[in-house]
Amino acid sequence: MKFFSPLFLLACLTIFSLQSFAQNEQFNNPIAEERADPWVFKADDGTYYLIATVPEYDKIVIRQAKTINGLKEAEEKVVWTKHKTGVMGHHIWAPELHKIDGVWYIYFAAGEAENIWNIRMWALSNTSKDPMQGTWKEEGKVKAKQESFSLDATTFEHKGKRYMIWAQNVRGGEHGTGLVLSEMENPTTLVGPEVVITEPEFSWERMKYNVNEGPAVIKHDGRIFVTYSASATNHNYCVGLLWIDEDKDLLDLKNWNKSPGPVFYTNEDVKRYGPGHNSFTTSEDGKDLIMIYHARDYKEIKGHELSDPNRATRARVVKWTPSGFPDFMQSIGD
Repeated sequence: MKFFSPLFLLACLTIFSLQSFAQNEQFNNPIAEERADPWVFKADDGTYYLIATVPEYDKIVIRQAKTINGLKEAEEKVVWTKHKTGVMGHHIWAPELHKIDGVWYIYFAAGEAENIWNIRMWALSNTSKDPMQGTWKEEGKVKAKQESFSLDATTFEHKGKRYMIWAQNVRGGEHGTGLVLSEMENPTTLVGPEVVITEPEFSWERMKYNVNEGPAVIKHDGRIFVTYSASATNHNYCVGLLWIDEDKDLLDLKNWNKSPGPVFYTNEDVKRYGPGHNSFTTSEDGKDLIMIYHARDYKEIKGHELSDPNRATRARVVKWTPSGFPDFMQSIGD
């Protein structure tokens, strides 16, 4: 793992900065109230599907629309409900929707009804053409080599191989969660080795809790970028950035680079508090990279942050600097 100085990062992210420009796409934000950890999948026919955590933590819902703005008023469908007892019985978190070899998959985190913090990664599958239709089959647990708190699985393909990145407490106790990367044998089976590509080490990753979670992958200009979220899910929640040259060995830790500071974080001037757990899609015309994420529009939370339902799904354009790095335009509102 290589770290770059703040000055180097600043140059990468702000040379010829685009932050003075308004967002090209106008989104009717928030595009979904009370929907956290949002994932938007754009199908080949241009249909957008939104899947996210609901504040009751008890089910998985999907909505669809032909535009990103259309997701705001789209009818939502419950496609799966938690078990009453045993595994998959509590804390249904951060579902992601993927289509792999013609089959739909939902990856999600779930605790046990009798042990709610015994959270692991699980998968559903559906062979229907439309994920809003058909039957979702429980594929079981996505098993990591280490049996510990695990969540936020995402998957991507690179050079003919499929990989998964997820968050896991790999050291036990209060160490918190790092991000783990592994090759996959198939959409529900990891084959290893399992490499920890980032752990919470900077102060902004350790506010109240030690957290690296919510990975999302984008490829651009010869690099693979991984955004991730850090710290507690209050106003301290923020987005960090990893990257690697696409020709390097993804499973060799020394090939990965990490930003020493967050790249997207609270901005009180535009009433954006605790932004994070994002995904990426593209605009209707395919020309713009769109970041889908959640945030609150207020800072003070009554009670525990996980009991506050008002993390809302938002959309915004991400630009690219001349040096090929994503510019999240921190100073601009939605």
